[in-house]
Amino acid sequence: MIFEERLARLAEAYDELCARPNVAREGNGVYERYAFPVLTAEHAPLEWRYDLCKDTNPYLLERFGIHAVFNAGAIKWNGKYVVVARVEGADRKSFFAVAESPNGVDNFRFWPRPVTMPEYGEPATNIYDMRLTAHEDGWIYGIFCVERKDPTAPAGDLSSAVAAAGIARTHDLVTWERLPDLVSKSQQRNVVLHPEFVDGKYAFYTRPQDGFIDAGSGGGIGWALVDSMEHAEVKDEKIINLRHYHTIKEVKNGEGPHPIKTPQGWLHLAHGVRGCASGLRYVLYMYMTAIDDPTRVIAEPAGFFMAPEGGEFIGDVMNVLFSNGWICDPDGKVFIYYASSDTRLHVATSTVDRLVDYCLHTAPDGLRTGLSVETLNKLIDKNLKKI
Repeated sequence: MIFEERLARLAEAYDELCARPNVAREGNGVYERYAFPVLTAEHAPLEWRYDLCKDTNPYLLERFGIHAVFNAGAIKWNGKYVVVARVEGADRKSFFAVAESPNGVDNFRFWPRPVTMPEYGEPATNIYDMRLTAHEDGWIYGIFCVERKDPTAPAGDLSSAVAAAGIARTHDLVTWERLPDLVSKSQQRNVVLHPEFVDGKYAFYTRPQDGFIDAGSGGGIGWALVDSMEHAEVKDEKIINLRHYHTIKEVKNGEGPHPIKTPQGWLHLAHGVRGCASGLRYVLYMYMTAIDDPTRVIAEPAGFFMAPEGGEFIGDVMNVLFSNGWICDPDGKVFIYYASSDTRLHVATSTVDRLVDYCLHTAPDGLRTGLSVETLNKLIDKNLKKI
């Protein structure tokens, strides 16, 4: 009876978790956070984690540990809100898995099997953080980080790695065609495909780095045009969103999901990294580029758009928010899928109108204290006139 009773308890708890309603919390006017994460390790199906055969697992022990579910690409698919999440096992290896929700904020359930991603070249030790783009060429592309051990590392160095941007495409999110990795002189860990052709070419947002962790002389969000997805190579690259000293993105920054097209311009969500006493701090920020020229920045509010709050600070890698997926509905509602501390996936909601207003009418970073105080005093003066 131990097996049957334990299985019944596990199944009941799992169904309660997946069916739990999510509740929006009052926010800052720009977006609403929600009470609960939308995906956690506990959302992984029981048949992924347990051998459900009583003969071979009489104590119903967990056989395949799922440690975290986070950094997810997102897409509206067959009327459902679909994410391709990074699932990390207890063995530290990540894989992709698809989950869907009827409303975008709760009731997410994984599809029966994880994504079986074909290999390219030397098999990757780890793959993660897929950005999804439904391109105007008719394919859905997944661009993700491919991590391999650094072949030039000294003997005994088992942590040095090299990164490349893996490319795959699909028509159904089940069967994926793997294409050659993006060719680049730099290491590339945060690469995003623009949803439209630009001058007849495919356009990538890149993040060139000298090393796996350190930006070095690289860094910043780059832009590159390529002729073919089958043989994608970065030949000419320019930085369109720079890093700056003593800002939220002084260490490095990278594009999140592909931008949303609006009449006023392209809405971009990105992450910025700075150093602090407790290590690296990851936050989200926004900027906009011209509708006729996605490389020309027309607005960038000062500071972060979202930063860790409450329990979001705690996890496998502390003090981190990261996003590589959002969904924009036809009515303008935006679902922002973000992960906290490399552990769990959350959602925040806003609208295109609010996000555009935030970008266009929030002061930019003056890059020094004096100008920050000047901006604040202008707001105070304006408000005092209304009293």
